[in-house]
Amino acid sequence: MKKVRFIKYFTITIVLFSSILFVAKFGGPAILKAYVQTGVGNCETLPILCIVPEKEALNPEINKTYLQEFLLYSFPGKELPYFLPCMEVSIPKGFIVIRGSLTKVYYKRRKYNAKSPTIYLLYQKPKFFINLFPQLQKRGIENNYEFVNRTMHAQFTNIDNLTDAFFVIMKTIFIPNLGDQKNIKMIKFATADKKGFITYNLTSTENYFDCDVINSDDAFFKIYIKDKGAKLNLNKVLAIISTLNISNIAALDTSK
Repeated sequence: MKKVRFIKYFTITIVLFSSILFVAKFGGPAILKAYVQTGVGNCETLPILCIVPEKEALNPEINKTYLQEFLLYSFPGKELPYFLPCMEVSIPKGFIVIRGSLTKVYYKRRKYNAKSPTIYLLYQKPKFFINLFPQLQKRGIENNYEFVNRTMHAQFTNIDNLTDAFFVIMKTIFIPNLGDQKNIKMIKFATADKKGFITYNLTSTENYFDCDVINSDDAFFKIYIKDKGAKLNLNKVLAIISTLNISNIAALDTSK
């Protein structure tokens, strides 16, 4: 992936998923794998398709010194194309901070040319993914965390049925550009009020972090960091996640 994109349109997945329905009806796991390989790749061409969390950070200790160096960003609750709750997060100095929505491609090439350290933020309300793909409830997936957890554990080599194929494709959409995929790693984390996954790539010149975070209310957040200059590490990223705060969800929930 040469372009830096935060997240692709979910309609891509819906189209692929519909096509796979036909394939699954007439073929078994081998045909499903062949179809997915043709559409998105395999473990050799796209290593992320076989990467799963290799360790868990349970209640990681946050260095308070880091937090003192951060700047507080507060995003208003009223944004187009629809109302979004107010979100606050603290970010290290020197980063461009962008908040977007799933209806857009976040990385705007002409405005943000990737020459500066950049952090992209996303919020989606509780049960967003289940409302988007209600058929998954029949597979026991009933909230955002279960959806993300299944996505991050999806592996091309383990495709055995239609649901497996769906989540492998979803994984390619969930995880944006992280540089050379041969060096990508993933961890699972959990704190008192948040849990999720961090997929990252550390190099000598720039670091990439893709954080999928679910809070205790099942709200979903994505924090994608392109760290030009390699200033951050996992501890600092976990510190950023710890500052994430949301308010006015009930007042601005347009689903009601």
